Order: sequence, then structure tokens, then C-alpha cells
Amino acid sequence: MTTQPVPRRLVIVANRLPFSVTVAGGSLHLGESPGGVASGLKSFLDALERFRPALREYHWAGWPGGPVGDEFQQDLAAAAERLHATPVILSESAMEEFYQGFCNKTIWPLFHYFTTLAQFDEDAWHEYRHVNEVYCDAVLRALRPGDIVWVHDYHLMLLPALLRRRRPHLAVGFFLHIPFPDFEVFRLLPDAWRKEILEGILGADLVGFHTYAYTQHFLQCVQRLLGFENNLGAVVLPGRLVKAETYPMGIDFERFDGAADDPGVRAEALALTRTLAGVRIILSVDRLDYTKGIINRLRGYERLLEETPSVRGLVVLVMVLVPSRIGVEHYAVMKKSIEEYVGRINGKYGSVGWTPVIYQYRSLSFAPLAALYTVSDIALVTPLRDGMNLVAKEYVASRHGGTGVLIISEMAGAAKEMGEALVVNPYAVEEIARALKEALEMPAAEQQRRNRVLRNRIRRYDVARWANEFLDQLMLQKQAQVRFETMVLPPSAREVILESYARSEKRLVLLDYDGTLTPIAQRPSDATPSRRILSLLGRLAADSGTTLAILSGRDRPTLEHWFGTLPCGLAAEHGAWIREAGTEWRELREQRSDWKPRILPILERYMDRLPGAFIEEKDHSLAWHFRGAHPEQAEALAGEMVDHLMSFTANIDVQVLRGKKVIEVRNAGVDKGVAAHHWLAHDRHDFVLAAGDDWTDEDLFAALPETAFSIRVGLVSSRARFNLGDPADVLLLLEELAGSPRAALPLPAPSVPGPNS
Repeated sequence: MTTQPVPRRLVIVANRLPFSVTVAGGSLHLGESPGGVASGLKSFLDALERFRPALREYHWAGWPGGPVGDEFQQDLAAAAERLHATPVILSESAMEEFYQGFCNKTIWPLFHYFTTLAQFDEDAWHEYRHVNEVYCDAVLRALRPGDIVWVHDYHLMLLPALLRRRRPHLAVGFFLHIPFPDFEVFRLLPDAWRKEILEGILGADLVGFHTYAYTQHFLQCVQRLLGFENNLGAVVLPGRLVKAETYPMGIDFERFDGAADDPGVRAEALALTRTLAGVRIILSVDRLDYTKGIINRLRGYERLLEETPSVRGLVVLVMVLVPSRIGVEHYAVMKKSIEEYVGRINGKYGSVGWTPVIYQYRSLSFAPLAALYTVSDIALVTPLRDGMNLVAKEYVASRHGGTGVLIISEMAGAAKEMGEALVVNPYAVEEIARALKEALEMPAAEQQRRNRVLRNRIRRYDVARWANEFLDQLMLQKQAQVRFETMVLPPSAREVILESYARSEKRLVLLDYDGTLTPIAQRPSDATPSRRILSLLGRLAADSGTTLAILSGRDRPTLEHWFGTLPCGLAAEHGAWIREAGTEWRELREQRSDWKPRILPILERYMDRLPGAFIEEKDHSLAWHFRGAHPEQAEALAGEMVDHLMSFTANIDVQVLRGKKVIEVRNAGVDKGVAAHHWLAHDRHDFVLAAGDDWTDEDLFAALPETAFSIRVGLVSSRARFNLGDPADVLLLLEELAGSPRAALPLPAPSVPGPNS
């Protein structure tokens, strides 16, 4: 069991530091980093000790925003130390391939469903991997005992696993601030890339997303590409437990709620009301990006002016476009198109005293942005796809008087929490126009009613609560991880097993095969035992004092073909057939198979409904396998089929068992426990060890004497005394037993309690 130190510091790792560094005039200059994670977390970190007393301080690791020559490294280090930061130094060429390349030309368009814009460049992928490794080295250099690491966003999806490999017990959280796409989009990535990205994210103890849909998309991809299922978001990996959960990010509500009382904001607001006197203000403020739907927004506004002439001269669209990815050709073309469209609207509908669209291309500090929020009658927030969109929340928080109408895209993550707003399809120009008309005509009382609910919700779930809930769950997850680790066979118990084996005279070893000695294969025929397995079993069985038996759900011919030459016992079909070493197969009890023709059509019917499923017929059982089928569809049909079979077989002397991606129907009264009793009754054994990985093996564990060493493969609750992570761990233990020098004089086996006792 690993004891976690008391946390003392929160280490935030993001693409950018909360400050930017530039070199000009022969000296180093620090400035505020634009937007991103830094601005979102600022209020929480400023009051960290109040929000989380156990965390005394915070630390940042990230890129400083530009190249810094060797002559300024000392100044940068001093500045970073003052600002609780570790700069990650990257060359311009590395940032070009990493940030402008893989991040913005592959992940950004793909995760926002702009699949035709995604580029798949091998060199950019290799640089992405390299930069994540550079970040890993920087974070490890900065770490102190007890630190909690919180990795942010799509730039660093490989980092959690890199950290995990170097510091297995480190508390690591990961949060994705953009959408996670569904499986059909995510799978467009090359196979090696997509698996490494998923494995990278799963290096975290807790993975956070803005919406339930993003969380489910991630879990679906993990299941379909890596084969790991989840239970309410908990993913059981070999030796680890990871949780994926939904945490919609909040804002600093108090800051925006009190903006109207800020002198700087008041001055900006007064200037705006004088300039735009006599008109209703529609606000659009966004980064220059194709995901924001700017052109569609302009088309919706143009449709309003076209279909509702009465609003001409009485409304104005204030469109602020914040510079983004300057120098990228695609963005320059988009900016030109937007400006041409603005000119078209103004030229077609404008007059000497009225400009329909006031367009600005600039960044905004807090005061002018908050002033726009406070004076605007309508906020038009219609991205084509957005992870969250905090502009929508900031606008509502700034409406101190309760009036104002938010129009929000249903494709924005924030829309899931803001149903009282006017929610539109951002691709439907007519919907945008109708929503604008409805907003202009909405009575003040109705505006206040809607905003009252929205403001209360945003106030309650602010950025501090968002961060606290994530960190609280991360700490709970680490505690669960520690409990999880205690299920694994500890070194002390391992030593007792080895010593007991070495000192014993009569040993019985009972082993399941699939999932215990070898990983579960996509098709049963693919699980042929390796030379290593056959050699190991041969060495164990050759010992004159050891009885080895393989208890499997496999049919007789398969077990005979694989293990027939070994001096070991075999049990086929979970014990329906028994074969001791050197003897013929026999049934433990008389069994009937006349029920099979009645059950087979049911299995065939469900097989036809599920591509990838197939039926395996054995002497006394039928197995319906669905490992190669669509996971979600398979789970739904499997549950339906079990209910159908249980009802149909109520008056038939058979059992319906659900194993790992298989449903089996067999005669009642036949199980691995009955088979185990056959070997247990042969002799008085002073050492018994059994290992299995499935619910069918629980009958085996229940049949063993209390002194037996029972092991369940996989970290799940079990009747077994101990757990091991995967088949590789089982083979290592068995190899230690096979190579153990046994003592000449046997002694009573030492007693050791198991964590599952």
C-alpha cells in the first residue's frame, strides 16, 4: 500500500503560462497572457488558500509565448520564480510543428467536427509527441513531494501517461476544454495516434469534460479502441482505476456581476451609450475562428433586416473579432470574407445616420469587454461547435438589472446549462433571424424571469466550485486508487505463497485459461497457448508432488489439442468433462443435451441482429460470443437476450451464465466448483492455489478450503483472497513457483489473511 503525502501545492500544466514573454530593446518584457486557462483560473488561484486550505500555493508550467535567447535565460528564470512558474522552452520550429501543426491543423478541426480541414502529417505528430515529452521533463523537475498535477487541454493529451510512467503514484488530473468527438470522427485519426492519445489521457486519475456528451464520447472511444469498459465512468485498467466525469466550467461571477460599479467599466459604458444612442445593441464578440460561425451570424442578422424592415435604423450589431492565429493563411482568408460581408450589409442597408454593423478587429481588456456586456440588449453567441463558451455566462452575469437576452447555439457546451436562453441551430440562418426578432420583442419582465434563473445557476456554479469539485474528486480518486492497490497480491503474501509451495509435499494448482494465463482474444481460436505458457505448465506438472489441472470453459477437442501432451488434468465446459493426466475423458455426472435444439434458434436470432456475434456449440453447452461486435449494441442485446433466456429456461434444468463478452447456456449443477472437488477429494493437499478471471471462476473459489491461495485476475470484488492485474502477473507468479527450490522437510503452511477475506 502506498501512502499519499498531504498535498501542499497545485501544479497547473497548460500550453501557455499565465504571462507572456517578449524580447524587445535588448531586454525581457512580461505581459498578460491572452485568455485561455490562465484567465479562467485566475480568481480561483488568487484565493487558493481560502478555497482549498490544504493547498498552500500553486505553480504553473507552460510555454512563455515566444523564443528566449540564452542571454535572457537567467532573467526569465528569476521572473518565473517570482510568478510561481516553470517555463517550458521550445524552439520556433518545434512550436510551428506542434502548435500551428498538429494542435491547430489536426486536433482542433477534427475535435470540432471540421473533418475536411484536418491534416494528418506524420512529422507534426512526432513533434507533438516530442513536445509532450519536453513538458514531462519540465514538470518533473518542478515537482515537490505531495504535489497535485492538473494538466489542461488538447495540446498535452499524452502528458498524463508520460508522467505516470515516471511517477506511478503521482496525483494527476486532466481536463479537456474543447469537445471530445464521437467515435466515428475520432477514428479518422491513424490507429497508432488515436490509441496513444487515449492511453495518454488515461494516464490521469481523473479526466474531466465540459458536458456529459463529451464524457460519453471519450468512454465510447476507450471501449471500442482499447477494449476497456466503464461502470458509471470508472474505467478499470490493468492495475489502475481511472474516472471520467463531467464538470461544466464556470466563471468569476462576482467580478462580472460587479462590473457595472467599476469606474473604468462605467466610463467605457457611458461612451458607448453616447455613441450608440437611440438603437438596440446586439453584441457579437468572438475569436477569429471557423468554429465560431461568424458568417452564419451575419447572415442571420441580414435576414432579420431583410424580413423585418421596421427594425432598420433601430438596431446595430456590434461585432468584435479578436485576433487569433495571426499569420495562418486560412484565418487571413476568413477575416477577409467576414469583412467583405460586413461591408455588403452596411452598403445594402446602411444610411447616413445609421451603420447596421459596427465592426472591430481587436483584443479587449476587461473594462471595454464588461462595458459592452452591460450596454448590449442582446448577446448573439452562435458557434458552430464549442467546448463551453464562457462569453455566454459572462454576458448574463454582467446584466445586473436582469434585462438582456442571450441567444446561444445548441452546439455550445454552455447551452446544456442555459436552457432559459434562446437556443438556436447555428447553421439555420432563419432560426437566428427569428431568435433576434423574438429577443427584440421580448418584454422586460420575461427577460428578467429568464435571467434570474440563469444568474442564480451561474452564481452557484462558478469557477471556484468547478475547480473545487474537480480537485475534490481527484483526491477521492487517489484514495480509491490506494484501496484498489491493496486488492493486489502484496509482496508479503507473495512470499508466503512461495514459501508454502517450497515447504509443501502435496500441491494442487487449479488454473483457468482464457483471461488467466493468456489475454482474452477477439475470437476464441486466436488464443493458442504460447511456448512460454506450455513450457511453464510442463515444468509445474512434471514435479512429482504437484497436481496441475486446467479448468476451462473450452470444449474437449480444443483442450486436448493444446494441452493433451502435458501431464496435467483437464476440465472442459466448466467441468462437464474431466480428464486426469494419462486417462480418458469422462463425465462427472450424466447430462442431457436435448434442450439445445430449443435454445439454439434464440441464440441465432440474436446473432443475426448483431454483426460480429457468433455461436460456439459444445457437447453440453452453447456459447454466444460478442467480443467482436459493436460494444453498445452488444451490451443492449446481451441484456435483452439474458432476460429472454432466463424466462424461456425457467422450467428447464439449465443455467444461463454471463461471462466476459460471452453468454453461455449449460446444464445445471455443472461448474468449476464441482470440478475442483474432484481433485480436492483425491488427496490431502498441504498447498492449494487456484486462479481465474471470470464470474464462472467464483464457483471454483467458493469450493476451496480456507487455507487455499485463491487469485482473481482483474481488480474486481471477488471471493478470491487476492487479485492480480492481468495474465502477465499470473505467469510471473507461476514462474516463481516453478523455479522455487523446495525444502527437504515440509513445515505447516504459514497463514496470511487476504484483502478480500
